[in-house]
Amino acid sequence: MDVSFLGGPHPQRGVGVVAPFDFALDRELWRWIPDDVSLHLTRTPFVPVEVSLDLARLVSEHETLREAVQALCAVAPEVVAYACTSGSFVGGTVGERSMCAAMELSGEVPSLTTSGALLDALEELGVRRVAVVTPYTRSVTDSLEAFLGEAGIEVTGRSYLGLTREIWRVPYRDVVDMAREAVVDAPDALFISCTNLPTYDVIPQLEAELRMPVLSANQVTVWSALRRIGKDAVGPYQALLDPVARRGPASMSSLPPGPPVHPDGATELGNPAGVPGPAAEREPEPAVAGVEPEAAEGAEPPPFPDDPGGLPPL
Repeated sequence: MDVSFLGGPHPQRGVGVVAPFDFALDRELWRWIPDDVSLHLTRTPFVPVEVSLDLARLVSEHETLREAVQALCAVAPEVVAYACTSGSFVGGTVGERSMCAAMELSGEVPSLTTSGALLDALEELGVRRVAVVTPYTRSVTDSLEAFLGEAGIEVTGRSYLGLTREIWRVPYRDVVDMAREAVVDAPDALFISCTNLPTYDVIPQLEAELRMPVLSANQVTVWSALRRIGKDAVGPYQALLDPVARRGPASMSSLPPGPPVHPDGATELGNPAGVPGPAAEREPEPAVAGVEPEAAEGAEPPPFPDDPGGLPPL
């Protein structure tokens, strides 16, 4: 069969991603990517070390990054992102900038890191006070807070899980619980750290409940990389990516947090539109004009236009 009339495949823009060896969320990254962009992922070499400051330093060594970027450049990406939060904040702001310089020198391509992308996203949203949620141990979480402090960002509250392995298995419910605990001092935004922590589906629901922008490590990484090549990330109801969401609940930071997530309520996880809960919890329906509320409940529907007692046909 002659398929030459199809004229494809269509050209693709390329984004290179360097991830730690234990990165398990390739599919999540793809969810933020538009159809005409391809992700090209490579991983750092395996080391027998659990998630810790030591591991963060090992997976961010300049020689490791240079080799990974050189491998990616075989497929000619337009930008390269280092997708690891702890690996890019462990050396402070100076260390983050030197990592970008090492990657750019190796591949002669614009490069960025997750932690650098976070600072760009906070600036984009005008955020100076942030709550942080992490799956890390206390020492790694302390390092994130120090990094943000160097950049002039105040951490108003935080919550962490103390995990050292298999972070990708953390359920959304745990992320929601940590978020509620961290935002008690009314920050400008919430940041969920670690590129190995699933967040895509939980961001809109948390923004609707907490009434503030919610950023995550993978979200800011993809957003920043795509912005470098003039493309937009795909993320409905996420304030960083969606102008409508930025003008909606996420912009209402002056309001108190909404009610807790519960099985049938308006802030239920998976119900960002705020659909009312059971009839017993809904506001009373307004009375029909000219009819007492008791009568309105049993009132007959108005006749159709072709009904003899109704409006004349058009």
